[in-house]
Amino acid sequence: MKNMMGSRISIPSILKVGSGTLGEIGKYLKENEFHSVVVFFGNGLIDMFGATVMESLKVNDIKLLDYRELDSTDINDIVELAFGINTKTQAILGIGGGKVIDVAKYAAYLRKMPFISIPTSASSDGFSSSSASLLVEGKRTSVPARLAYGIIVDTDVIKSAPDKFIYSGIGDLVSKITALYDWLYEDKQGYDTLNDFAMMIAKKAVNSFVRTSFESNSIKDDLFLRELVDSLALSGIANEIAGNSAPSSGSEHLISHALDKILEVPQLHGIQVGLATYLMSLVQNHRYKRIRTIFTNTGFFDYAATLGLEREDFMKAIDLAPSIKPYRHTYIHEEQYRELAKKILCEDEVFQRIFGSESKT
Repeated sequence: MKNMMGSRISIPSILKVGSGTLGEIGKYLKENEFHSVVVFFGNGLIDMFGATVMESLKVNDIKLLDYRELDSTDINDIVELAFGINTKTQAILGIGGGKVIDVAKYAAYLRKMPFISIPTSASSDGFSSSSASLLVEGKRTSVPARLAYGIIVDTDVIKSAPDKFIYSGIGDLVSKITALYDWLYEDKQGYDTLNDFAMMIAKKAVNSFVRTSFESNSIKDDLFLRELVDSLALSGIANEIAGNSAPSSGSEHLISHALDKILEVPQLHGIQVGLATYLMSLVQNHRYKRIRTIFTNTGFFDYAATLGLEREDFMKAIDLAPSIKPYRHTYIHEEQYRELAKKILCEDEVFQRIFGSESKT
C-alpha cells in the first residue's frame, strides 16, 4: 500500500540569526532542554569568543563537559575524538569556520548526538548541510554527517571576519542557479529524477538573495548578512529533502573540486565556485546577466581579480571535472560544453580582467 503520509525529513529545531546571538547560546540550549554539552572551537577562537560562550553557558546552568580547539580534519583523528566524548553529553557545539563545523557534525553523526552549528563566517552552506568535507587517506572527501539540530549565527561575528569569507559565501549561494539548471538537465536526459519540493526550496533561497539590491559597501549590513545566512541555511535543507547535494552542487562545484586537486594552495571554496558559476551560466546560457550583476555590484569580481589566478588551472579543472563525480551528468560532463567553457575563459571580458588578456602557459 502506498504511504500517504509522504517523506519524513529532518530540519533544524533552533534557528537564531542576528546581532548578539553568541551571548545567548546558553539560553537557547536551556530552552531546548540541553544541560550538558561539549564545545569544539576553531583554531584561535577560544581567545576571541570563549569568554562570551562560557559565561552564557554558566548563567543558564549548562554544564560544559569539555571544550577544545580543533584544526585537523583527518577522519582517523575525528573517530578517536568522537568516541572519547563523555557519555553524558547531550549536544555537540561547533564554533568556527568550515573545518571545525565539519569535525563537530561528523563526531555528532558517529555518536548519534545532536549537533549545534555556530559558524563564525558565512563562507559556504556547510554550516547547514548534512555532509562533511574530511581528509580520508590524505584526500579531501565528502562524507555523511549530522544535520544541525540548531543553527546559531551572530551577525556581529560574521561582520568581524575578513571580507573574503563573505565573498566566498556569495559565490557559494549564487552557485545554486547553475546547480539547479544542471539538475534539470540531468532529469531531462534521464540521469536523475527531480525532487520538486527540494527544487522549490533551493530556488526560493537563491532568488530571495539575488533579487535584493546589493552594493560592495553594503555587504556587511545586517539585512544583507541575514539574507545571505538565511538563504545558505535553506540550501542545506533542500539537500536534506533531495537526499543528495544536487540542489546546491553542479558542474560549478565539480570545477572547484578539480581545482582543489590541481592547486597547491586552493582558494576559498566559494571563490572558486563563484567563478565557475559565472562560467557555467554562460555555457548554459542561463541567467548569466543576473549573476554578472551580482558579482560586479558586491565586489566579488574585484576581489577575484586580486588573487593572481591562472587561466590554465581552470582549463585543466574543466577537463578533470567530470571524473570527480562520474555518476552524474551535468553540462560539464559533455565534451561540447567543456570546449565551450574553455573558449569562454579566453574570450569573456570578465575573465580577461581576472586572468589577464593573454593565456598563461
